Amino acid sequence: MARRILVTNALPYANGPLHLGHMLGYIQADIWARAQRMQGNEVWYVAGEDAHGTPIMLAAEKVGKSPEDYIAQIRASHEADFTDFHFSYDQYHTTHSPENRELATAIYQRLRDGGYIARRDIQQLFDPERDMFLPDRYIKGTCPNCGTPDQYGDNCENCGATYAPTDLIAPYSVMSGATPVLRDSEHYFFELGKFESLLRDWFGGKFTGGKPVMDSGVAAKLTEWLDDGLRDWDISRDAPYFGFPIPDAPGKFFYVWLDAPVGYLASFKALCDRNGVRFDDFLGADSTAEMHHFLGKDIINFHGLFWPAMLHGAQMRTPTALHVNGYLTVNGAKMSKSRGTFIQARTYLDTGLDPEALRYYFATMLGPQPVDVDLDLKSFEERVNSHLVGKWANIASRTAGFLHTHFGGRLADRFDDEGAALWAELLRQYDGVEALYEADEFADVSRRFVAMADTVNGYIAAKAPWVIAKDETRRDELQQVCSFAIQAFRLLCGLLKPILPKAVAAAEDFLGGPIVDFADARRELFGHTVNAFSPLFGRLDPKRIEAMIDASKESLTPAEQAKAAAADAKPSKKAKEAPKPMTDAAATETATISIDDFAKLDLRVGKVVACEFVDGSDKLLRFELDAGPLGTRQIFSGIRAAYGEPEKLVGRNVVFIANLAPRKMRFGVSEGMILSAGDGGADLFLLDADQGAAPGATVR
Repeated sequence: MARRILVTNALPYANGPLHLGHMLGYIQADIWARAQRMQGNEVWYVAGEDAHGTPIMLAAEKVGKSPEDYIAQIRASHEADFTDFHFSYDQYHTTHSPENRELATAIYQRLRDGGYIARRDIQQLFDPERDMFLPDRYIKGTCPNCGTPDQYGDNCENCGATYAPTDLIAPYSVMSGATPVLRDSEHYFFELGKFESLLRDWFGGKFTGGKPVMDSGVAAKLTEWLDDGLRDWDISRDAPYFGFPIPDAPGKFFYVWLDAPVGYLASFKALCDRNGVRFDDFLGADSTAEMHHFLGKDIINFHGLFWPAMLHGAQMRTPTALHVNGYLTVNGAKMSKSRGTFIQARTYLDTGLDPEALRYYFATMLGPQPVDVDLDLKSFEERVNSHLVGKWANIASRTAGFLHTHFGGRLADRFDDEGAALWAELLRQYDGVEALYEADEFADVSRRFVAMADTVNGYIAAKAPWVIAKDETRRDELQQVCSFAIQAFRLLCGLLKPILPKAVAAAEDFLGGPIVDFADARRELFGHTVNAFSPLFGRLDPKRIEAMIDASKESLTPAEQAKAAAADAKPSKKAKEAPKPMTDAAATETATISIDDFAKLDLRVGKVVACEFVDGSDKLLRFELDAGPLGTRQIFSGIRAAYGEPEKLVGRNVVFIANLAPRKMRFGVSEGMILSAGDGGADLFLLDADQGAAPGATVR
């Protein structure tokens, strides 16, 4: 039975262009939504602009526009970026909409009438010249912890301390430079603490049939906050403010974090009104549909505490699942404007780089855990060129021409015995791809794709159709080989379709028909006629990547360049501390890492199916590992001095790193790293796994 699913991704804030860090989580959501549609489910994918708040009001004022005109311009640029990155939104809306005002007001009134809204006076800093209360980020002063001047009102960028803006020494308004004064103001609060029991039940899967609603690490963090005690959530701001007025509170407005998540529902309501879908079927308290939110790990507190509590208090359903992604780094470091690695989505596109290259690269790095993803630009180039050009497109480009030249594009009516056996093996590797997409295991999907593509390319290389074509007596064999390759190519297209929608659409034109779903990709096309083949995917040009970096630097004004360079050059607090002598005990210790760092390693069990000396090297052994669902891996390991009889290693289980970027060596490509213990040379010992461990099993 088809599932009914509402999918959202975090709403971009309407005060500037999208950058590649934004695109990471958004691409994850789009791939997941497309994969669900390919399983025959009813999917509605919505998002929109987060368009309210003081920063937008002030930014609009700075450029001489009304907030409405300002956010309309930003929205147009965001929608253009999403279109060019091939997003499949069913509705892209804005929180500054009549639907959102209606829903935010109704939810507030239900919470108020349910006894979940409190009112009390608080003290805030007020700009007497601008006649307005100041958000924390619009107050600066000297850090009360380390004494660094010009720090924001919520945290110090030098020492990392957090504090209230009233703790700053010599505070001043960023707006006017005036010294702010404390004033009382009545604020409205959502009493989050009344929902502790509800949240614990939700974390435990009470409303999802026992299925976890988020990654265990995310749940653990939210539980920490829950255990520390939930504070009431401030949901109001004073005029002047760009947002919706609170209906029973003159001069008060809903704080952006009340109406921003309601923006998901508003976008969906606009879609429902246009398409005749029943809103309550998805959002009613007794809904049997699903609601999946994709978001960054920086906003899990809003989506994991405030949002489900607010929905429940308003007699609406809670989310089915939170899919949380980490941050994006570039070349192993935080995105930097001075280094040209703070890259806007439009800059990427304008330099002529294929948006689907980025979609694929991100997919090869994404899993269900919210670990950070590094856009290593050299690995990006090599991985895309190797996987999409050298492996995938190469299958069709090496064989389609023979079919058209000799058979009018017609595929053979059957598989021969070898082809049938190999087809069964490909289907075995393909089996379960739906579950991998469901679980956000996109990196595993890409690994299966590479293993299958290697199998097919190996078959083509062994058969050498370019040689067979020279012998007119071998025409049946030529048709068999090329037909098998094209059918395998179509199977891979089905696997890649959620990730590469445009490239696969071009492949479908060549194949003479669409791939309807994951099951359809398995269908055999005996006797089918394909069209002439055209190149599907161009190689990434490193000059374009360099141009993107240069353009990202040039987008800064001279003042911004100087400020960014100074920020990048500023040493951390640890760097400024004098080094301390290392004691004997300290010398034997290693630096600690976080669980997120460890989670980046994909450790697997591999069964050695071949091991041999490498001609021309006195250090390396060449391993072939059976990695189960990951296929066969070739790994070169520098342990020859420790194992003089490599054939004796065949049949052993070893542990290897499966997500290490492939490394080109003069002897071939090494696709991972085998783990061993010891000091090097002859003092090396392979890590073993009990024989019960299956090839490809995850090491935890």
